[in-house]
Amino acid sequence: MIEINLENITKVYSGGTKAVDSASFNIHKGEFVVLVGPSGCGKTSILRMIAGLEDISSGNLYFDGKIINNLPPNERSVGMVFQNYALYPHLSVYDNLAFPLKIKKVNKSEIKTQVEKIAKIIGLSSDINKKPKQLSGGQRQRVALGRALIRKPDVFLFDEPLSNLDAKLRVQMRTEIIQLHREFGTSSVYVTHDQTEAMTMGDRIVVMNGGKINQIDTPQKIYDFPSDIFTAQFIGSPQMNFFDATSIQNQSIKLLDNDFDIPLQSELKSDSGDVKTCGIRPEDIILSDSESDSFKIKVLNVEFLGFEQLIYFDFFGSLKSIRYNLDKQILPNDIINIKFNNSKLHLFNSNGNRVN
Repeated sequence: MIEINLENITKVYSGGTKAVDSASFNIHKGEFVVLVGPSGCGKTSILRMIAGLEDISSGNLYFDGKIINNLPPNERSVGMVFQNYALYPHLSVYDNLAFPLKIKKVNKSEIKTQVEKIAKIIGLSSDINKKPKQLSGGQRQRVALGRALIRKPDVFLFDEPLSNLDAKLRVQMRTEIIQLHREFGTSSVYVTHDQTEAMTMGDRIVVMNGGKINQIDTPQKIYDFPSDIFTAQFIGSPQMNFFDATSIQNQSIKLLDNDFDIPLQSELKSDSGDVKTCGIRPEDIILSDSESDSFKIKVLNVEFLGFEQLIYFDFFGSLKSIRYNLDKQILPNDIINIKFNNSKLHLFNSNGNRVN
């Protein structure tokens, strides 16, 4: 296990495209950190710079306090798992797993011992003689994981390894990767565009957009206290609802489209001066029996999910959603009263940054 530190790392490609802009964060020993963001945000460029597959334009990369900017990839003790498995199609599972050890000229008996151990860990002992084409997508990804594990690297790097799998296999492989991480305790960096993977797998999450880091924190903190509008809408499904708003003498928030006032709790009042947007997660919109502290909406659609229902409504041309239990049946075209849980408001200023 090692600690990884990125200090003002920047990557500029030929042609002037700045893929990563002054990224600074650390991965603690044994930590599983997830880089998440839309395509082109710079997350894979960071992964490749850690691996030594891309040059660093400026800034410094440290492994256990030592600058390794110019250290060749083969000297970094890094194991990588890719989206496309990168298996040798003509080799069996055994030989794919054994390949890194053969390169190191490990003796045959030790190779056999290590391969059988890893095959057992990844659940492929009975498939050891099969070729990749005889395996399912999930099994191929396990072989790729096993080949990285057998090298006993100091760092694991995962580049969207589950993107080619179906939904059921993705859930299964998420669990298996985290179980392996807990068993081996290797410092790990995982890249994904899928916020569900980020939320369910990461000890901490690094949210990126446009080459910059928006927020670094635990999944719960990022969900409960997103630092800006981008993070708030990227993390969470359905995404957070946003309303144009303004602060009324630091006592309440007024929704501009319908003049609805939401009283502010005392701890929010001093921070609300520059509010331009009010955010509320779907589960924090409440169906109300009273008309005095709520406003009416017309239901557009209802998605029944077995254990809950998602209610969609139009708010002055913008689609909003409510996550609601099954206490009451809601149907399209119903007129219902809603209010906001004012302890769960997310207030953002004109720059899109959180103010509360």
